[in-house]
Amino acid sequence: MSPPFVQITGLSKAYGGVQALADVSLTVETGEVHALVGENGAGKSTLIKCLSGVVRPDAGTVAVDGAPLPPGGIRAAEGAGIIALHQESTAFPHLGAADNIFVGREPRRFGGLLDGPRMAQEAQALMERLGERIDLHRRLEELSPAQRQMVGIARALSRRSRLLIMDEPTASLSARETQTLFRIIRQLQAEGVSILYISHRLEEVFALAGRVTVLRDGRLVGTRPIGEVSRDELVRMMVGRDLQAFEREVGAAGETLLDVRGLTRAGEFQDISFALRAGEIVGLAGLVGAGRSEVARAIFGVEPPASGAVTVAGAPLPPGSVRAAVARGVALVPEDRQHQGLVLPLPVGVNLLLVVLGTLSLGGFRSARKEKTTVAGLMQELSVRAAGPSVPAGTLSGGNQQKLALGKWLAASPRVLLLDEPTRGVDVGAKAEVYRLIRQLARGGMATLVISSDLPEILALSDRILVMREGRLAGELSREEATEERILALALPAAGEP
Repeated sequence: MSPPFVQITGLSKAYGGVQALADVSLTVETGEVHALVGENGAGKSTLIKCLSGVVRPDAGTVAVDGAPLPPGGIRAAEGAGIIALHQESTAFPHLGAADNIFVGREPRRFGGLLDGPRMAQEAQALMERLGERIDLHRRLEELSPAQRQMVGIARALSRRSRLLIMDEPTASLSARETQTLFRIIRQLQAEGVSILYISHRLEEVFALAGRVTVLRDGRLVGTRPIGEVSRDELVRMMVGRDLQAFEREVGAAGETLLDVRGLTRAGEFQDISFALRAGEIVGLAGLVGAGRSEVARAIFGVEPPASGAVTVAGAPLPPGSVRAAVARGVALVPEDRQHQGLVLPLPVGVNLLLVVLGTLSLGGFRSARKEKTTVAGLMQELSVRAAGPSVPAGTLSGGNQQKLALGKWLAASPRVLLLDEPTRGVDVGAKAEVYRLIRQLARGGMATLVISSDLPEILALSDRILVMREGRLAGELSREEATEERILALALPAAGEP
């Protein structure tokens, strides 16, 4: 009997006093889509790093076709066909998309000169295969998170991988882009490529995987054929308990806190008008690229609109002034937490205090006691899992980073909260905590705008739903009217539109 294509045996890894992995074993067969799930901090990222040679395990082995790979050997892993597509890969933000796809493997002409036309042609072919249209000469940092993710997928596909590790590959993708990715995954599977698929979206796991492995607190809970496990059983394996179903509440809306009228910026959005009332949660749905994030950034003053007006509690908000927005009680938790929401090299505690440092001083001097008490309270309220407030924010899992991005604004007690993809990359347990927190804030009178590509999330949270299509508001649905089908009908271009 031949050995499994990839065999992981007894992997263990500790960081200081924290056991990230403890005696984890699993196999991946040729042409198999094998899902890896678990809460944030369960050990998934550490296992990926050990498998791809980025991290040397303390114990255990990785074998491909029965031949052990040297521990901590990136080149050996890549040589064996193991390619990782990471959730938040920044690659080289100052380089163009095509350069990022082929970095380190640029096609050359005779004499070693870079073959730019060939590289552009091959990059374009890869993007067309993904169904994505972007300017391949634009710098990566100028692209949206969804576009950057598609560039990362193209980079992974450009290598002839035998095992493709996909870590939350749909976190920034629209429903249409997700279906394109699913098609590509099934195509690769038919060609004999194995996929290790990591996702918090369990519907994707059931749609794609043949088997699923569950980690919890760095340990293997079990591996099951996907047809032999239900969603509820999988959640129990992941969190070790039953999760209480989230029930929508009827919001008691009060005075208008945010009023947006005729907001316009050429090429991004046009004539956007809506209002948020105290205690109300309004969902903003639409395809990636519809202009949702751009509207939120314009309201917050990051990028001013060309025309239109925003008022907060009846008073005009100066356009293009983040300082004024914050002073008036408006907060924005951005979609791109790594580049816009947090300062990853700084400690957890400092990130949580970024907005309120000035308010915690005594006589112009920083109060260590106040800062310590504030940080401890926020970490407890948000259930932030970290070794302590002094560890760098960049060492935390994606879900815990998202909690920090939310927590730094909660410290300022805003009246209006703009949430852009609030549970992107967050596991099922943490997602339930975030939902409860959003509803708790609404009960306290906060007006909240939730931008999300996750339609079940929009439906679960929203008192009413606005839908954008190609830069315009396409319609509004009440809680009673809203279904996934109706939202998509408004979000998708009508027949005959490009």
